[in-house]
Amino acid sequence: MILKDISFSDPVQNILYDEVLLHLAEKEGAGEFLRFWESPQLFVVLGRICKVEEDLKVGALKADQVPVLRRASGGGTVLQGPGCLNYSLVISKYREKGLSDIGQSYQIILQYIINALRRLDVNAGFWPISDLAMNDSKKKFSGNAQKRGKEYILHHGTILYNFDLSLIERYLKIPKSIPDYREGRRHLDFVCNVPLEVDDIRNSIQKEFKLTENTNIVNEQERALMDVLKGQRDVSVSLLSDLT
Repeated sequence: MILKDISFSDPVQNILYDEVLLHLAEKEGAGEFLRFWESPQLFVVLGRICKVEEDLKVGALKADQVPVLRRASGGGTVLQGPGCLNYSLVISKYREKGLSDIGQSYQIILQYIINALRRLDVNAGFWPISDLAMNDSKKKFSGNAQKRGKEYILHHGTILYNFDLSLIERYLKIPKSIPDYREGRRHLDFVCNVPLEVDDIRNSIQKEFKLTENTNIVNEQERALMDVLKGQRDVSVSLLSDLT
C-alpha cells in the first residue's frame, strides 16, 4: 500500500484526486493507496445523489461564498475545512473476505480506523450504516462513503479533530435519512471532535496498514488524469437563487 499525504488548496483537486487513485488501481495496476488530506478552506461536498434543497442552507452558503461540490461516491453531505482530517483508502476487494459486500465492507474497513483510535485511548465504535462515533456519548466524529470499482474500493472518510462545529449548524440542514442512533439530535448535540492531535491520528492509522512507499508528490500522470476528470464532469454545484 502506497501512502499519499497530499492536500491541495483547491477543493476541486482534493475531490478529484481520490478518483485518480481509484483509476490508477483499477486501470493501471498501481495497487492499494492510503491518502490523508485536509482542506485549508471551507467547502461543502454533496454525495452522488444528495439534493441541494434537502441538505443545504443555501442562504448562508451564498452569503459566505462557500463553494459546493459533488463527489462521485455515495454517502451524505459533508462540510470540509481546517480541523477535519480526511483519509482515503483505495483497497482491494480481495484483501479480506467480505469486502465484496458493501454492507460488510464498511464494518471491515472501519475496524482499521477503530483500532488506530483505540491505540490512542479513544473509545470509538462502528455505528451503521457508515459512521464512527464515541461509544459512551454516541456522538459522531466520522462519516464515510464509497465508490466501488470492479476490483477496488475507494473508501473515504472524515475525522473531526479541531473543527468549528457551529459551522455545520450554520450551513447544513438535518438530512432526511438519519441513523437510528442519532435519536433526533440536532447537529451540535450529535457531532464532536476527537481529543487528539492530527499527527497522532495519521501515525496510528498508518500502523494499521503495510505501507510500501510514502510520497507527497503528484506526478505528471496523476495531474493529467485530474485534468481529464475535470473535463469530463463539472463537480461544482450551482446554488439556485430561489432556494433558501
